[in-house]
Amino acid sequence: MSNSRTVRRAKAGTTEAAWVRFTLIGVALAFMFLFLVLPLAAVATEALRKGVGAYLEALKEPDAWSAIRLTLITAAITVPMNLVFGVAAAWAIAKFEFRGKALLTTLVDLPFAVSPVVAGLIYVLVFGAQGWFGPWLAAHDIKIIFAVPGIVLATVFVTFPFIARELIPLMQAQGTEEEQAAIVLGATGWQTFRRVTLPNIKWGLLYGVILCNARAMGEFGAVSVVSGHIRGQTNTMPLHVEVLYNEYQSVAAFAVASLLAILALVTLVIKSVIEWRHEREMKALAELPPERPLSAAQA
Repeated sequence: MSNSRTVRRAKAGTTEAAWVRFTLIGVALAFMFLFLVLPLAAVATEALRKGVGAYLEALKEPDAWSAIRLTLITAAITVPMNLVFGVAAAWAIAKFEFRGKALLTTLVDLPFAVSPVVAGLIYVLVFGAQGWFGPWLAAHDIKIIFAVPGIVLATVFVTFPFIARELIPLMQAQGTEEEQAAIVLGATGWQTFRRVTLPNIKWGLLYGVILCNARAMGEFGAVSVVSGHIRGQTNTMPLHVEVLYNEYQSVAAFAVASLLAILALVTLVIKSVIEWRHEREMKALAELPPERPLSAAQA
């Protein structure tokens, strides 16, 4: 009896008793319900409290539409920039040895260590009216702080590590043998990247882009500092939600918040699909028969 129970536990991947597994699963499900499902349901309920008509009207309101448009524009600029910078930084760190490599790795992680509010204050110090470049920018009629460029710069800063940090361990695990073989066979640097490196990192790259885009659309702290909270001009969706909520327009605030929640759920679905396809591809590769070595006659 004891042996059969041990065999069942081994097949289940654990030696713990069934009641322990069920308890842990129940605690995890309860946590997810209380802190994930219930808040999302509350947002949807409050957003639709006055009906679908009021919900749609809140989203069509000019200031709301301006915030939605600015959020999408910011993400559309930020993600491609971080895509280029992140791939370049990851390639340099993972594939090459050079002086200052440890410093570059530390700088990539810097936005994780610095508060977003501090990041916004840094840009105000550099580009603000009383900042280092403020007088020169004012003399040339260039506006960065309290304008779209400042919002984009702050968002780029806080989202920079996502793509790079997703690719660095992946590239390091893959090594440089395939790239070296391609170069020996006469491939140029661009051909090596496009035909060897890029196919090997495509899933990690997509995953990093998704995370970067989600953070870009939902960033609040750094953007709040550099935006100036100008309604209809420099308010992104998170800032617009705060303004509406502080003005006791709860239905409109939750309507815009629900749109952010929908974007987050879409992001999670895309992320899950990418992970599923990656696992499926890895499983298919693992099931391929091993290559047979050439015989002496074939050689």
